[in-house]
Amino acid sequence: MAKKYWLMKCEPAAYTILDLKRDGETSWEGVRNYQARNFMRDEMQVGDPVLFYASNATPSGVTGLARISRAGYPDQFAWKKGHKYFDEATDKKKPIWYMVDIAFVEAFTDTIALETLKHTPGLEEMKVTQKGSRLSVQPVTKSEYDIVVRVGRKGR
Repeated sequence: MAKKYWLMKCEPAAYTILDLKRDGETSWEGVRNYQARNFMRDEMQVGDPVLFYASNATPSGVTGLARISRAGYPDQFAWKKGHKYFDEATDKKKPIWYMVDIAFVEAFTDTIALETLKHTPGLEEMKVTQKGSRLSVQPVTKSEYDIVVRVGRKGR
């Protein structure tokens, strides 16, 4: 399967690129949107590059790079009663929700703010720059990924 490129959003109050740097690897659980779930379950593969995006931050934007370290597997938190991601409609024989694992690659010196992304040539069609784009897991093109990496590494 061909390599795909991704942008994954997380609120800094929950987890940051520096948390991922410290941990080295983490599971990406708790996604409860069917389109995002389908990306994780059906399309993300080990080695796929990820733009790590801080949402609801000041500023919101790309803070670093990760990669998929484990392809989609059932989100076991959906089965744990009392857990914030519990979903009584799912069970181990017919899981509804999936997760992936990601590994740390690099933290950028500065956040690439959403406003910067919106005004960077070549990123005009990037999903995260589109009005109303709220999906927490979304594909990006190789070209978009490469442009964001170049911008993120400029300060070095």
